[in-house]
Amino acid sequence: MLKLILIDDHFVVRSGLVASLELEDDMTVLAEAERGEEAPALFAKHQPDVVLMDLQLPGISGVEATARLRAAHPEARVLIFSTFARDEEVAAALKAGALGYLQKSASRDELLKAIRSVAHGRRALPVDLETRLALRTAGPEITPREREILALIAQGKANKEIGATLGIAEDTVKRHVSSILDKLQVNDRAQATAEAMRRGLVEM
Repeated sequence: MLKLILIDDHFVVRSGLVASLELEDDMTVLAEAERGEEAPALFAKHQPDVVLMDLQLPGISGVEATARLRAAHPEARVLIFSTFARDEEVAAALKAGALGYLQKSASRDELLKAIRSVAHGRRALPVDLETRLALRTAGPEITPREREILALIAQGKANKEIGATLGIAEDTVKRHVSSILDKLQVNDRAQATAEAMRRGLVEM
């Protein structure tokens, strides 16, 4: 019997998950909570096989909750189950110790498969996401300065304006922009903005 606990701030989501998961002969939900801060104590009390964790929570985020849970209980196995997460957030959750990520739009069968994989200590990620994360890890890293420039590009700033804002020469901005386009493997500033948003490098 796989023992589960749910961390999600939406009562309707938790209720639906409990009703669905309890239909399985080999799964039972032992506890649920709406705040990430409760995860370590719940884990200590119930010793679940899998913790289903949302990313968007009141108080601390799902990433921070995962990090705290794993620090207190290194054996904890966490599956991030969230409405939407940018690549940057998923990468952060995996770095914090989560074993898998699945969108709430996934099918029931996909969820059950992911839970069982994580329960056995195996990583559970959609194939397309795993590919993107692998490329992101293997590719050249966006520097802090390039992130600053990306944020200004996303605001529609021209190179001259970016240079004035950051106190650097326009030619220097041009070199950074060229490097950014190359690293993100895009052709222009609009594509760079879209790709940066998808990866979670900038926010609008």
